Amino acid sequence: MCTYKPTNPQPPAGSAMWEGHAPGDGLVYDERCVISPTNIVNRTVWAAQPPTAPVVDPAVLAQQAVDKMLLRGADIGITPKPGGRGVVGMPVYLWTTRSAETYGPNTATASAGGVTVTATAKVSKIVWAMGDGHTVVCTTAGTPYQAAYGKAPSPDCGYRYTQPSSTQPGGMFPVTATSTWTIDWQGAGQTGQLTEVRNSAVNITVAEVQVLN
Repeated sequence: MCTYKPTNPQPPAGSAMWEGHAPGDGLVYDERCVISPTNIVNRTVWAAQPPTAPVVDPAVLAQQAVDKMLLRGADIGITPKPGGRGVVGMPVYLWTTRSAETYGPNTATASAGGVTVTATAKVSKIVWAMGDGHTVVCTTAGTPYQAAYGKAPSPDCGYRYTQPSSTQPGGMFPVTATSTWTIDWQGAGQTGQLTEVRNSAVNITVAEVQVLN
């Protein structure tokens, strides 16, 4: 919920806080919105008439809707599998299991004071840090590897290592997937967008090809 009190002193004429209005044409108010005990939003707003009751801010309800969602990092699929062993130069497939919690869409609503806001979250991109100093940016969930693909590269989210993981501390590449969740919300005639970021990680082993004479 949000509460208001007149800003003291009122901002000077021409201030952006008047939102295009002139002093005397309404007032600028200090708005305080309590989303949760640890999440309080303060800002200034202009209003023609003094608010006589708490006003519901749709943006605040949007954040409350997001807080209801369980948004996770990628449920990582990768070749070689953790615990297995890949080979330098071979295609690496990168993907995440598609679910409401790991890729979206994930929808939730929040209501207060007769206002209802609906928020829908989807992963817009996953940035894969491959552990060798390189990153791969994928705007899809990736394609799960199948044996029938053989040595063909991933069609939408893949990589090739040019060095073995033995060059890294612990002898493995730490692979981190950073998922960016883009959240669109609407309610009370307003729309907006929020962003959340989640991470997940695995370690993989990549070896050099051994040539026998």
